[in-house]
Amino acid sequence: MHWLPVGASIFASNIGSIHFVGLAGSGANSGIGVGVYEVNAIFIVLMLGWLFVPVYMAGNVSTMPEYLRLRFGGVRIRVSLALLALLLYVFTKISSDLYAGAIFIEQSLKWNMYVSILVLLVVAAVFTITGGLTAVVWTDFVQTILMLAGAIALTIIGFYKVGGYQGMVEKYPTAIAKSALLSNSTCNMPREDYMHMFRDPKTGDLPWPGLAGVMINSLWYWCADQVIVQRALASRNLTHAKAGTVFAGFLKILPLFTLVFPGMIARILYPDTVACADGDTCYAICGSRAGCSNIAYPTLVLNLMPLGARGMMLAVMLAALMSSLTSIFNSSSTIFTIDIWMHIRKKASPREQMIVGRVFVLILVGVSILWVPIIKESQGTELFVYIQEISSFLQPPIIAVFMAGLFWSRANELGAFVGLVVGIGSGIIRFAIQYSFKGPTCEDPTDYRPAIVKDLHYLYFGTMLYFLTLIIVVVVSLLTKPIDKKHLYRLTFWTRHSKEKRIDLGSEEHTVSGTDEIELAVPEPNDKDLVEVKSKSFKTDLDKQVTETEEFSLANGDGQNDGELTEANSKSLEPDIIELTSDTESNKRPWYKTVLLWICGIDQTVTTTSHTMNSSQHTSLEEKRIWYILCNVSAGVLMAIGVFLFAFWA
Repeated sequence: MHWLPVGASIFASNIGSIHFVGLAGSGANSGIGVGVYEVNAIFIVLMLGWLFVPVYMAGNVSTMPEYLRLRFGGVRIRVSLALLALLLYVFTKISSDLYAGAIFIEQSLKWNMYVSILVLLVVAAVFTITGGLTAVVWTDFVQTILMLAGAIALTIIGFYKVGGYQGMVEKYPTAIAKSALLSNSTCNMPREDYMHMFRDPKTGDLPWPGLAGVMINSLWYWCADQVIVQRALASRNLTHAKAGTVFAGFLKILPLFTLVFPGMIARILYPDTVACADGDTCYAICGSRAGCSNIAYPTLVLNLMPLGARGMMLAVMLAALMSSLTSIFNSSSTIFTIDIWMHIRKKASPREQMIVGRVFVLILVGVSILWVPIIKESQGTELFVYIQEISSFLQPPIIAVFMAGLFWSRANELGAFVGLVVGIGSGIIRFAIQYSFKGPTCEDPTDYRPAIVKDLHYLYFGTMLYFLTLIIVVVVSLLTKPIDKKHLYRLTFWTRHSKEKRIDLGSEEHTVSGTDEIELAVPEPNDKDLVEVKSKSFKTDLDKQVTETEEFSLANGDGQNDGELTEANSKSLEPDIIELTSDTESNKRPWYKTVLLWICGIDQTVTTTSHTMNSSQHTSLEEKRIWYILCNVSAGVLMAIGVFLFAFWA
């Protein structure tokens, strides 16, 4: 893919209904502080293009768990990471996206929340089923234009209503609900540090030393999460990947102005609803006794936008939600099919892989829906804070293992696995404690949570968890046998340009070429690399048996079955492999089976099988000098802007 749709897709996959609802809600509740996540992302997304993608491309990997299998060997790390990634999708992505999208529909159309969720799922299913990754990327590109146009228009109207930027700064401290003024309550009052990103280490809701935790969470999200990395790997080459991340970085400047500031404006204009401080009042307004700051953006849309433009903004919100959900559905299906199911059933047919992937997505969605009420009750006031808390409990061990694998060749499988187990175990314990006790509310300000929750900020905990995991990886690796360098070519940052032949861990006889290229050809009968991949027989109208055999010469050696070819070639949700089917067989198929195959996105009439892939172009790290310089200069300008934003609102 070209850098423009790649960058737009990265941005659109990131900016979903969570951000429209969550960022604006946090802006309304506590000011500009939440903007630190958006400005920080400017630097981290560049790390994806310059540090991580070159290794992923050189190693010719399709999924993040697959990279860990190649880097460390074995299957336990790969399967563990796949399961953890899917767990994160449930708690921080799917459930949160559905909740955020339902809030907007609930406020605008007055529908029941769960009816809204059902509608969202149906639309997302159509998006996902009717196209693979390419369709999703181009859809993201169009949706990005819609999102930016609508959000910028609403921001301009909002600033006009409050008297510009200076008017927002002056009026925000006085945006207090009447119920709070009459009761002399201090609940949901504006913070004194509302225009500062770096806040007090002890009393701040986002203490400035916690920026380390923000960076750790962002590293996983931008550099090791399948949803984002998959978009970067869809680039034509490394130059387009870098340019795409630069473009996405420039777009990441916008949410501070188009989402956080509008949230603050919504509080100024509608303090009695957005900043409600009474439990009964809040419940009547938004269905949550904890607060209603999450309705800040929908309230702004419904009250400020002209009648016709409201429909456009609803489309913008739905576009953002569809982008996020389709990205997650694609990535979660890919991870489960390739990294888990193919390990259980190594000879699973392409049709089986597709069906299993679709069914698994349904299971994920079901679990996510069950979690939505917990989000609503426990973190009704700031959705974005909830997401960052979960991220701080589960993501640091993952990125610690990735960082060790990419930048320290001495790290081995045992060290990575032990570090991962201890880190994830510690995070799950904190996760369980966090949501087993009720936090303070306006009605009951008593904090019943233990000290580990009250006194140890989640960003501090995430930072400690990262270094704990990293220390364990280093110590255990140094005490055990190192991995031979012949297994590491093009799998670490320092060997990304290597042309040496790599021997994959666990298959000493399997030699990978310098470019990891898979060459498909019809060899001579005596060729030792001859591999019979598939033989299918079917009856014609004359009841004659027709056998088609595909023979491939694999430049990377013997021993790959069809499932492994799918893994090597897969750069998207759907492997480009379709079983040969005759018209007669199609006509005899029961109607219910035809419907099932259509739902799973399988075309019954295709009569060819394609395995062709020119991976040499995709794995090459060569760049034309002029584009190399241009990308570096653009990245430097982007980082300078990021530093300025941090300094201006420090």
